[in-house]
Amino acid sequence: MTQPVVARSDTVHHTLVPHEVVLLLETDLHHGLSEREAELRLQRFGPNVLPQAKSAGLLVRWLRQFHHPLIYILLAAGAVTGLLGAAVDAVVIFAVVLVNAVVGVIQESKAEAALEGLRAVIRTEARVLRGGQARRLPSQDLVPGDLVLVEAGDRVPADLRLVRLAELRADESALTGESTPVAKDEIALPRDTPVADRRNMLYSGTMATSGTGAGIVVATGAETELGEIHRLVGTTEALATPLTRKLTRFSKILTVGILTLAAVTFAVGAARGEPAVEMFTAAVALAVGAIPEGLPAAVTITLAIGVTRMPGAGRWYGACRRWRRWAARRWSAPTRPGP
Repeated sequence: MTQPVVARSDTVHHTLVPHEVVLLLETDLHHGLSEREAELRLQRFGPNVLPQAKSAGLLVRWLRQFHHPLIYILLAAGAVTGLLGAAVDAVVIFAVVLVNAVVGVIQESKAEAALEGLRAVIRTEARVLRGGQARRLPSQDLVPGDLVLVEAGDRVPADLRLVRLAELRADESALTGESTPVAKDEIALPRDTPVADRRNMLYSGTMATSGTGAGIVVATGAETELGEIHRLVGTTEALATPLTRKLTRFSKILTVGILTLAAVTFAVGAARGEPAVEMFTAAVALAVGAIPEGLPAAVTITLAIGVTRMPGAGRWYGACRRWRRWAARRWSAPTRPGP
């Protein structure tokens, strides 16, 4: 048997008519795959799951929170302050640094939880025709060429090319952002049709809202459109926002300024004949006092609070928009003439 072509980069299945998809994937439109063929394809393509995102260990994420110029200064200041005998001040500085690190680790953990949420989206059960018999299987057992039966309320377990349907609509908001259910059909479409307009396809992670249908699995796991989103999210590099760029620039300027001021203080005192040890202590005290040790924690905590309040602000914003629309209709409505 020839190897079926399923990679999204090799074949655009929405451009093919149903019988061409059947021939390409070497399946059967009425009986589906045999159990033996399904086992062979499962060995070849692997389970229908999204790959586990590579994440740094807890220790690496913890240490990464200290990679900032201002944190370097705070650590050095805390160490020197402790050596000079100011134990309380040293403890306060180190406590601020640790609180900042804890908040940073928690925020990174929430981002990783979002990736895990994408993996959980496709974990479901599917009704599949195998050897002419309809049966329910875990979604991870699906393979390219399987004939999946879909009805209202089902979550789509893989990317499917629809081959027959009846009044089928799907909620694709998780993939395309379209807020209303999309009507489906099995007609072949042009090659350059955007994903959101491919009416003859059902995509992994979306939901059937009405009607029934049957589709052939054309992509599983990381090869699905949802898998592509998962890959992009997992490989996204951390971008420096305007705020972080300004903070980094401020930290560098502050570091240079504090070190320069401390050096000038030591040099002037030494030039006037003051004891070197006393002048060094005074310079260190000046540097420690000038460092805004609460700035990193204050910025991190403020941003975290802002993130938690954003959903509520969005609801208020939506309510205000609805009220303005209602008011515009109410006040601009023509008044009825008097008797």
